[in-house]
This record gives sequence, C-alpha cells and structure tokens, in this order.
Amino acid sequence: VEIKNLPQVKDITTMLNLLNALGFKVKKNLIKKSVVISKSKKINTFAPYSLVKTMRAGILVLGPLLSKFHKATVSRPGGCNLGPRGIDRHISALKKLGMKYSVNKGYIQAKVKKELIGASIKFSKISVGATENTILAACLAKGKTILKNCAIEPEIKDLCNFLSAAGANIKWTGKRTVKIFGVDSLKSVKYTVMSDRIEAGTMAIAATLTGGVLKIKGLNPLLINTELQLLRKAGSKIIYGKNEFKIIGPKKIKNIKIIKTKEYPGFSTDLQAQFMTLLCMAQGRSVIFENIFENRYMHVLELQRLGASISIKNNHAIIEGNSKLKGAELMSSDLRASVALVLAASVAKGRSIIQRIYHLDRGYEKLENKLRKIGINIKRVS
Repeated sequence: VEIKNLPQVKDITTMLNLLNALGFKVKKNLIKKSVVISKSKKINTFAPYSLVKTMRAGILVLGPLLSKFHKATVSRPGGCNLGPRGIDRHISALKKLGMKYSVNKGYIQAKVKKELIGASIKFSKISVGATENTILAACLAKGKTILKNCAIEPEIKDLCNFLSAAGANIKWTGKRTVKIFGVDSLKSVKYTVMSDRIEAGTMAIAATLTGGVLKIKGLNPLLINTELQLLRKAGSKIIYGKNEFKIIGPKKIKNIKIIKTKEYPGFSTDLQAQFMTLLCMAQGRSVIFENIFENRYMHVLELQRLGASISIKNNHAIIEGNSKLKGAELMSSDLRASVALVLAASVAKGRSIIQRIYHLDRGYEKLENKLRKIGINIKRVS
C-alpha cells in the first residue's frame, strides 16, 4: 500500500513505528511525503504500551488484527488528557462481531474462534474511533455488517474511500448508516489522503485573529463550512473556491454569543481552543459550550496567564473580550491547546515562551515555519 500526502507529524511517525513493530515493512519518502507499507513473512499481533501510550489512534489496530489474523494483544490507548475517554464502544462493537477478550496488566487480549461474523450494530453514542475500528474490522468479516449511529467526519468517509479502492465493499445507506459486505482479502492500492481540515481551520482563525489576508489551498472549504460561517460572524470575509478559500480578517473582531461543540457536521471540538483565543480579542462577551470532552478547558489557565478574562461553569466557558494580552511563559497540555497558545502569543504584547511543544508536533507539521511565512515572529528554541 502506498499512501500519499502524508504529513510529517509525530502521530504518523508513531503509527508507522507501531506497524513496523507488528512486522510490516515501512518505507517513508520524506521528499514525496509518502509511505509504502508491505507485509513481511513474520507478523506479530502485539501492540506495545510504549507505542500506544502516546496516541489514542493506537487502538485502531485492534479491529484489523482480529479480522485478518484472528488474535491481538493491544495496550489500552493514551493521547491527549481530555477526560475519561473509554474504549467501551470499540469493545462492544467488536464483541458483536465475535471477539472474545480479557484485560490483563493494561492489555486487551483478544481473539476470534474462527473469523469475525457480520452483525447489525447501533452505537450507543457517536464515536469517531469506534466507527473507524468497526469499519476496519468488518471489511474482512464474513457476511454483512450494518453500522448505525456512525460518526461521519470527512476523515471517516476518506477511510472508506481508501478501503473501497483496496477492494472493500462499503455502502453508505443513510446519513449515519453504513453497510459493509465482507470480502476475502484486500489488494494493493495507491491512495492520496485528504488534507487536514483542522489545520486549515486553525490557519483561518489565525487570519481572523490578526486581521490578515490568507489563501488556503488544497481543501474543500465546505468541509469546514460550520467553522468558516462562525468566522464570518466574527467579522471575516470569506471567498469560497473549488478546492481553496480566501479569508480576509476584520479590523475589529466581533463577539459570538454562543458556540456549542457538536459531532460533525457541527462545530468541531478540535477547533474549540483556537476559537477561544480568537474570542478573547473580540468586542464583547462570548460563550463556548464544550459538549464532546469533559476536560477540554486545560488551556484556559494558560490563556489567563496572558491576561485573558475567562470563567468556567460546568461545561461552558464565558469569555470577556477586549483582552490586553501580555507575553508570558506558558505550558501546553494537549495538541489543540498548544496551538491555541501559539495563536494567543502571536497577538500578545511582548515575548512568550511555550513549553512542552511535543504536543504541537503530534498534529502540526513544522507550524513555526508556516507561521513565519505569513508574518508571525516565532522560532523554535529546542
């Protein structure tokens, strides 16, 4: 399998290292931004804690290993500390396909008697990871699998397109319903993955925050239409193109009375922290409701260190605009919080130092180089 348009971010490196540890051959081409993954004669089905602990996506090897090799030992996942994010929906769905498992010393020890068998499954709550894991498992399961109440993020549709190109039989029959007819095997394929809509949204917020003009290419703007319409409310002018968009930031940022995070196509929780930074500089009060993760306000204390006026009540944050931000030493707590602090530091008076930027590198490729190109005074110290 050759995958193109591959970002050079830490989570990709970790996933490739995990595939390598499972016995697959991985050949990266940094210049072409591609990777070739091929099967070796010796495959093992053990996904170690040392690799899975740093990213939540590590659990996504469980379904495919069970489906293809009928057994797997996978560490419980790590990633950003965003509150209790169990994997119960992953486990429940795979059990319905025939998985038997036990948990021993933090590892899920799973097996299948003969092969996974298709089933009808309705997720109790919309989950991106559980949807992906079950789709992956069902591709090689025997018979028909019907999944209801699925997550429908563009990345999930992209995954389905990739699997279909490799010979999987996947059909979306409703907004959140997908049918998968198991096949005997998947074939070699070359595939170009979609661009990162969260990075595109982050850069659009940067333009709004600084009153800049930015053209962002390589992404269908309709994929972040909800967020772009909110930036319009904040005062930006947005010009939509075929696979690009232009954003013209306002002279004065307007407040937005209420924003609520919601499953796609609603407002993305992965852009919540960045929007909070923006609204700190708006004229008037704004309120953000975080409905996806319990613990996604860890950036608030750091924004307050810069001078932001934000108060938290249960799951909502009240942001008093017109902040006079001043540079400070800051510490990243998770991936999106780290980029929110970078944005805040870019409009704060004086110098800021942001520590623990390994969080940033998990999801943004050389962000400081991109921001320097558009006029932000930023450099990596170490």
